[in-house]
Amino acid sequence: MTDFTGATRSWSLVAFCAAVTVTLLLCILTGPDSDDLDEFYTGYRSLSPVRNGLAIAGDYISAATVLTIGGVIALCGYDGVVLALSTLLSLLVLMFLLAEPLRNTGKFTMGDALARRMPGRAVRITACAVTIAALVPMMLVQLASTGQLLAFILGFSDSSMKTGCIVGVGALMIAYAAIGGMRGTALIQILKMVALLGSGVVVAVLILGTFHWNPGTLFNAAADRSGARPEFLRGGLQFAGGPHPRLDMISTQFAIVLGGACLPHVTMRMYTANSARQVRRSMSWAVSSVALFVLVATVIGIGATALIGRAGIAAADPRGHTAYLLGSRAAFGPEVSRTETLLFTTVTTAIFLTLLASVAGMTLACANSLAHDVFAGQGSGLSPQRETTLARISALVVGAPVIALAALVQDRSLQPLATLSFCLGASAIAPALVYSLFWRRFTRTGLLSTLIGGSLSVLLLMPGTRLVSGSPTSAFPDADFDWFPFTTTGLVSIPLGFAFGWLGSLLSGRRTADQERKRYEAIESLILAGPRQRPS
Repeated sequence: MTDFTGATRSWSLVAFCAAVTVTLLLCILTGPDSDDLDEFYTGYRSLSPVRNGLAIAGDYISAATVLTIGGVIALCGYDGVVLALSTLLSLLVLMFLLAEPLRNTGKFTMGDALARRMPGRAVRITACAVTIAALVPMMLVQLASTGQLLAFILGFSDSSMKTGCIVGVGALMIAYAAIGGMRGTALIQILKMVALLGSGVVVAVLILGTFHWNPGTLFNAAADRSGARPEFLRGGLQFAGGPHPRLDMISTQFAIVLGGACLPHVTMRMYTANSARQVRRSMSWAVSSVALFVLVATVIGIGATALIGRAGIAAADPRGHTAYLLGSRAAFGPEVSRTETLLFTTVTTAIFLTLLASVAGMTLACANSLAHDVFAGQGSGLSPQRETTLARISALVVGAPVIALAALVQDRSLQPLATLSFCLGASAIAPALVYSLFWRRFTRTGLLSTLIGGSLSVLLLMPGTRLVSGSPTSAFPDADFDWFPFTTTGLVSIPLGFAFGWLGSLLSGRRTADQERKRYEAIESLILAGPRQRPS
C-alpha cells in the first residue's frame, strides 16, 4: 500500500508543472508596480479577513511543519499529538498577545515595530540580522526537503537530480518573492491552504471510514502496530533516548509555542490588515485553519501507523518525514482507481505547493527586512522605485546562497536547522517584542542585549544537542560531541533572552529608564489601542 505506481508519478509530475505555471502567472498578474512600496510590502492591505487569515495560516504551516508533525505523530503517537497542539497554541499566543500591537506599531517589517519604540540604525540592523538568522535555517530545511520529497514521489535516487530540484525550486522562490511581493505570495499561500486542507480532509475521512468512524479503534490499531503500545498512547517515545525526557519535552514545547508565534515571516502578515478589527478576524480564520490542519494531520499520522506499521514508516525514513504521504497513499487501499490516483495527486501537489509557498514567504520576509531596515530605513532618501528594486535584488541576495547551502546539506539530518529557527524566535525575537510592546522601562541597551544575547545563547548551545551529534539520526551521526542534555535550547536560552533584556535595561541607569518610560507613555495608546479614528 506504499508503492507509487507509474500513473501516480506521471500525474504528480504533470500536477507539479501545472502548479508552477499557475502560481507564476498569479504572481505576474498580481505583482506590484515598481514604484509602489505599500503595494509591494503589504499588498495595499486589500485582502479580506478570510483570505488574509488563510495567508497567515499558510505562512505558519511550512513544509517542515507538515512533514515533521506527521512523522512524529506516526512514530511517537501521544508525543506527536502534543507537538501538533503546541503549534496551535503558538498561533493563539500570537492572536491574543501580539497581533494587534504589532499591527498598530509596525509598518512593513519587524524592524519597524521595534524602531517605533527605539529608533536608530543599530536597532534596525540588528533586527534584520536576527530576522535572517532565524529564517535562513528554515529555508534550508524547505529547499533540501524538496529534493528528498520529489525523489520519493517520482522514484529517482540520483543526487544530481535532487540538486536540480533544489535549484529549480530555489529559483522559483526568488521569482515569487521578487515579482509577486506580499499580495502575490499571499495568493500562493491561499491556494496552498485550500489544496492542503481539502485533500487532507478527504484522506482523513477515508481513514476514519476504514476504522468504522471510531477514533478509539484507530488509535488502538496504531498502538498495536507501533511496537510500543503503552508509551505510544501515554507519551515518552520522542525523547526516550535523552537523560531528562520530561524536561526535554517541556523545553521543546516552549520553543515551539514562543518561537512559532514570533518568526518574522508570520508576524509580517499582521501589517497587511487595515484595522484592528480586521487583524482579529484574520487571526480567527488563521487559528481555525491551523486547528483543522492539526486534526487532519493527527488522523493521517495515526492512520499511517495503523495501516502500515511503525517499522514500515521508519524504513522509508527514520525520522518519519514521509509518513503523511504514506498514510495518504495507504488510505486508498492496495488497488487504486483512476479517481483515487487523482485524489492522491492532489495530496502530493499540496505538499509541493507548501514547499514553494513556504520558501517564498520566508525569502520575502528576509528581502523586505534587508531592503527596508538596512538600506532604506536610515533616512537615506531612497525613492520608492529604488527601494522596491532593492527589495527585489535582496530576494536574489538572500536566495542564491541559501540554494547553494541547501544543495550541500541535503543528505544530512535537517532537524537541527528547523529547531534552530524556532529557538531563535523564542529566545531573541519573543523577548524583544514582549518587552518593546509592554514594558515601560525597557531601553535600547536592553533591546540590543536581548536580540544579540538571546541569539548567541542559542548558537552556542545548539551544537551540543543530540540533534547535531551522538545519535544515528543526528546531523553528524559518526561524531559525538553532545554535551547539552536537551534536544532544544529553549529551557535555558529563553530565560536567558528575557534576562539579557532585563539586565541591559537595568544597567542603562535610572535616567535612561525614565526617558524610555516617557517615550513609551507617549505611544502607549497607539500600541495598545491603535491610531485614533477621526470622527466623520
